[in-house]
Amino acid sequence: MQGIVRAFRHIDWVLLGALIPIFGFGLMTMNSFVDSNTFFDKQLIWVGVSLGVMVGISFIDFRFLRRTRVVMMLFLLAVVLLGLTYVLGETVNGSQRWINLGFFNFQPSDVVKLILIIVLAKYFSRRHIEIADSKHIIISGLYAFSLFALIFFQPDLGSALILFAIWLGMVLVAGISKKHLGIIFMLGAIVFAVLWTSVLAPYQKARIVSFLNPLEDIQGAGYNAYQSTVAVGSGGWFGKGVGYGTQSRLQFLPEYETDFIFAAFAEEWGFMGVLLLLILYGIIFWRMTKSAMYGATNFETLFCAGLSVFFLCHLTVHIGMNVGLLPVTGTTLPFMSYGGSHLLTESVGLGILFGMRRYARPAHRSSFKNEIIGI
Repeated sequence: MQGIVRAFRHIDWVLLGALIPIFGFGLMTMNSFVDSNTFFDKQLIWVGVSLGVMVGISFIDFRFLRRTRVVMMLFLLAVVLLGLTYVLGETVNGSQRWINLGFFNFQPSDVVKLILIIVLAKYFSRRHIEIADSKHIIISGLYAFSLFALIFFQPDLGSALILFAIWLGMVLVAGISKKHLGIIFMLGAIVFAVLWTSVLAPYQKARIVSFLNPLEDIQGAGYNAYQSTVAVGSGGWFGKGVGYGTQSRLQFLPEYETDFIFAAFAEEWGFMGVLLLLILYGIIFWRMTKSAMYGATNFETLFCAGLSVFFLCHLTVHIGMNVGLLPVTGTTLPFMSYGGSHLLTESVGLGILFGMRRYARPAHRSSFKNEIIGI
């Protein structure tokens, strides 16, 4: 018995304990609106597979990810996967994002986000003390921008923006100067102006305009955002009860199992349910931050930080567009939205984090720093 406990001691059971109810909330929300629900059945399988993958790969020694050759191979894999999307990808709702593998549709952009975190963690792990040198910001930005461009022109604005947010978040963690940060935001404004005038498709512009003035076109571009806010607001303090969400059940709320699962959940569970959900996510972020503090090297610390940024971006953007604070971009809610590729990617990320805990520092980084300077 002690041997079994010792074998699994690297698993963060507190994080896993917070994760299981989130899986359950997603499944209950999918299953509450129709009698025969393929979404629930398929997602239940994906949840089981994802948990198995998460625990299984946690036994791998991930120190091999520190090798430059391995990281460059992963980056090339990301480029190839995105390139194959343009050749083999299926076009759904005007976007060529998915590759049909027969038993499920694979979305390469999900895996690419995780690969970018690994690439940037490797790059900054040996250069974070030189981050004041603008060349490191430029080089790391080129890694991110090459993947950003391949995803943006699918077109997938939501995933492209999350890639940018991952890069920006990891640059901030690595330690960027205020001057360089200001330059980045200025360049971002210029790029947005160019995209608006020359690149963005009409439907993408319509989503942004509907975000700024959602009541302007309720029957058109602003319909989804309006129905989502109605669903969230109608939940009240304690919700309408599981299976009694009228916005979803009467099909006023579109894509309730993916893009608007938060709104569907909020309608049924109300403010108190949403508060519980956010507390569970908060526990996950707390445990990930703790893992980052005990990282064996800068690579592990930066990877944990990047993974936290990845989840936080998805959480913020999804909830923001569900409550009308951000434009609708089709971003999933971690561990709740329907889909196999994003669920597997998130679980692999946590599996890598658990694996890194097997050789983590025995004490907080500050303890080692104090020992070195003699405090």
